[in-house]
Amino acid sequence: MTTTGRIHSWDLSTGVDGPGTRFVLFVSGCPLRCLYCANPDTWRMRDGKETTVDEVMAEIEKYRAFITTAGGGVTVTGGEPLLQPAFTGEVLRRCKEAGLHTALDTSGFLGGRASDELLSCTDLVLLDIKSFDITTYRHLTGGELAPTLNFATRLNRLGVPMWIRYVLVPGWTDRAEAVEGLAHFVAGLGSIDRVDVLPFHKLGAAKYEALGVPFPLSDTPSPVQESVERVREQFRAHGLAAY
Repeated sequence: MTTTGRIHSWDLSTGVDGPGTRFVLFVSGCPLRCLYCANPDTWRMRDGKETTVDEVMAEIEKYRAFITTAGGGVTVTGGEPLLQPAFTGEVLRRCKEAGLHTALDTSGFLGGRASDELLSCTDLVLLDIKSFDITTYRHLTGGELAPTLNFATRLNRLGVPMWIRYVLVPGWTDRAEAVEGLAHFVAGLGSIDRVDVLPFHKLGAAKYEALGVPFPLSDTPSPVQESVERVREQFRAHGLAAY
């Protein structure tokens, strides 16, 4: 019997979801409540649509030729994919068996739920490190930083390639000292392919309004380009490819 899970939606994208054009599967449910979250409609698993892995694979197959020709693959994101490890692991395994490049987009907060088997079917982990300051991380996400750093260390030990994703939020994640600490930590991991510094935006504001939920950072501006470049240069100074 095929494994079932709850998904929010799927999309095709090119850019920060992994190399090439990707089939991006958004699963439902997330244990964190990041103040800048752009997808509050993925927070609760019960709001998702119950779906089988067979149904997901049938949808992916429709776009297989397109995404492979474009040097892409399949990315499982959320929400938090590791909140549904059996479903996520089965999707990754089936995609891997089908010869598709696989990527897992995760905060790493639930990294302990990712089995070695799941990770063996993952060609790339997009690891979102929200902050390198413990207190800021807790206030920003409602969770703890340590599980993510432990997961990054484990991925490095297993030789799983990583893209680090860092959302730059003025007044929250732009402190030079915290960025320097993160850059130093990341530079010590051998399996980091790149660091994406992603400017904070308010594109999800309408979703909060539709849900009747206040957007916590409604008064926070997007970072100026000079700030974004300064943070990228901090990562580059440690020998990392930063974009």
